[in-house]
Amino acid sequence: MANHESTYRPTSSIGRWMDARLPVARIMHAQFVDFPTPRNINYLWTTGGLLTFFLGVQIATGIVLAMHYAPTAADAFNTVEHIRRDVNYGWLMRNLHAVGASMFFLAVYIHIARGLYYGSYKAPRGVVILLLMMATAFMGYSLPWGQMSFWAVTVITNLFSSIDSIIPGLGTRIVQWLWGGFSVSGTTLTRFFSLHYLLPFVIAGAVGLHIWALHVAGQNNPTGLEIKTTSDSVPMAPFAVMKDIFALSVFGLLFAWFVFFLPDYLGHPDNYIEANPLSTPPHIVPEWYFLPYYAILRAIPNKLLGVIAMFSSILLLVFIPWLDTSRVRSAKYRPVYKWFFWLFIISVVALGYLGSKPPEGAYVIWARVFTAYYFLHFLVIMPIVGVTENPAPLPRSISESVLGKGAAPAREAAPIGR
Repeated sequence: MANHESTYRPTSSIGRWMDARLPVARIMHAQFVDFPTPRNINYLWTTGGLLTFFLGVQIATGIVLAMHYAPTAADAFNTVEHIRRDVNYGWLMRNLHAVGASMFFLAVYIHIARGLYYGSYKAPRGVVILLLMMATAFMGYSLPWGQMSFWAVTVITNLFSSIDSIIPGLGTRIVQWLWGGFSVSGTTLTRFFSLHYLLPFVIAGAVGLHIWALHVAGQNNPTGLEIKTTSDSVPMAPFAVMKDIFALSVFGLLFAWFVFFLPDYLGHPDNYIEANPLSTPPHIVPEWYFLPYYAILRAIPNKLLGVIAMFSSILLLVFIPWLDTSRVRSAKYRPVYKWFFWLFIISVVALGYLGSKPPEGAYVIWARVFTAYYFLHFLVIMPIVGVTENPAPLPRSISESVLGKGAAPAREAAPIGR
């Protein structure tokens, strides 16, 4: 796809003048209008557009909220309430930002699941964006300065002290550097606010690189086959764009429902109590999108090993292209691996549920079971199944998978460059 050339032709003198000096319109037309898109992509491929939309929502609402927010221990909690009650449409900005974070992660998890099922990870990319999102969300969770915000920051940052068991004193120094002192305080809040404001722009830059890399290598599709002829593809606009708009409209209804009717449903009640260092909540939990990792952390009795397992569960995604030994990209044609994939999804959902429960009794036992399967799926099942299973026959082309073997292609089958 790297040699795809735009068909953009400016019709006015001003357009030609701009095209000769700053060809933004030509670039946008080439990448988002007539870019060849696999004709068989389904609605799971609309999550990329959803994520771009929600990133824009988060940046726009975050800038407005930052105009009224005071990142100090004395004022943070009250300024959040001030925004909701006194600032014109502040309630809407706050709800859009808070619910938007959850919608952002819901879309990205669907995006990752689609990539795992259809083998989009064969060209490794995207994990850095996930890590940046998680860091941004964690720092943002501290800003309301409620009880859950304060204690979640205290617990999670204190995990770095486990490094002391490897290099004495190093973990403690890292924790004190994160806190800006000897405990979580207003200094910690100021640091986290600064980084929370900065990182979304870093994410936007990483997303730009992600889209560029995607358009150089070309999009994956449900068959896992590459575009070979012009009959295998359609222009991005209006075909893929209209599909994105429809998916955004449907997803937007869910977004609006939470924003206007249940804005606090996805949060924790204790976070509407101002932070008190002298009163520890009975059960400290992070936001819902971190619960699977939190369950992995608590499933292992050793603190250092729990921290290693938690971070490894994320970093494993970087190595999936090499752990998957299958000759076929898409699980659609992999009858054995398909069942293991759904077991993996069930395990992740179960870990999310268990992460919201107290670390005791059967909850811990089941968390260990699903944690074990999480790692076995990547480290054992993917390499072994990839070698041993017999994939179903692949279609010869994307067009054949859509139109059937006896159907004539919609357009002349001329070769298309990569």
